[in-house]
Amino acid sequence: MEISHRILLIEDEPKLGKVILEELKGQGYQVDLAADGLIAESFFKQNNYSLVLMDVNIPHKSGFELCKDFRAIKKSIPIIMLSAMGEINDKMEAFKLGADDYMVKPFHFDELFARLKVFLKRAELKDDEVKIIVDDLEIDFRNKTAVRAGVTVNLTAKEFTLLVLLARNRGKVISKQEILEKVWDLSFDTGTNTIEVYISFLRNKLDKPFETKLIHTKPGFGYYIK
Repeated sequence: MEISHRILLIEDEPKLGKVILEELKGQGYQVDLAADGLIAESFFKQNNYSLVLMDVNIPHKSGFELCKDFRAIKKSIPIIMLSAMGEINDKMEAFKLGADDYMVKPFHFDELFARLKVFLKRAELKDDEVKIIVDDLEIDFRNKTAVRAGVTVNLTAKEFTLLVLLARNRGKVISKQEILEKVWDLSFDTGTNTIEVYISFLRNKLDKPFETKLIHTKPGFGYYIK
């Protein structure tokens, strides 16, 4: 297996950090390990990473602070947060700050690797597909940007992936199950309201500031864009 992706791992617990580091390297990833927020920030500014995997409670600068800062610097980079804090409020705070996923410790490495692969699959676009335009919304795949009525809309990697799925199937109702499979790479319903939360995020960013609404719900069936 040949993988060239470079991952920034941020974990202040030495033993756990070393274990995760070795497991990731064993999967073929290039990994830089930072033990505190300031070192992580320095690494992030100096290197080009494919993904960030970080703990929430770290010295000098918290994972929440880093998540917000990293998202401002490179809005499309996938960010997965790891934490022993499993309360819904902690997860929602992470998502609001730009995290794409949130895993509660302890976790299984097989699950972590599966999620990593989902976020690192960036070569799914057709060669001739550069942009999709829906009304006054323009989605640019090369730059991973969304612009509505001339206004750039800042989206996380997961929000962008969800928007692309809807846009590629404009006018077609996409079920929750299909969204789970194609955006979260899950073949089963986790019983959480993750999809509803992300649809809400998209509506707040893409629809709320504008008169014409693009994202719609068909109760009992799913979501669509037109």
